[in-house]
Amino acid sequence: MTGTPQLDFALDTYECIVLYPGAAGRALPDETVQRLQAEHFEHMQALQRRGIVLVAGSVDGPAREPAPPIGFGLARTGSVDDVRSVMAADPAVQAGLYQVDVMTFLCPAGSLEFPLAKTES
Repeated sequence: MTGTPQLDFALDTYECIVLYPGAAGRALPDETVQRLQAEHFEHMQALQRRGIVLVAGSVDGPAREPAPPIGFGLARTGSVDDVRSVMAADPAVQAGLYQVDVMTFLCPAGSLEFPLAKTES
């Protein structure tokens, strides 16, 4: 699907962050993986505090192989490129523990709420 569909109702637009295992992850020592996971968590929390990421979390369970997604998030900056940029700065992404895709997510206007997200004053 490309572009915005023609609908008779309004859509909200978000940036959907999808996290996958990175190629370097299997080769990293356990202590490095643990450190990078902690740094990733801190990075995501900082993005939430700044109001960039609205919600993020990990997923578990059966999925497609060979690289099932391991995490999802939603941002609302108006720019997929901006979200790609802040995600590329994630230490775990930079080290190759994770790889990330960012794409547009559309849903009926008002259908999602983020009570824990930073709100503008």
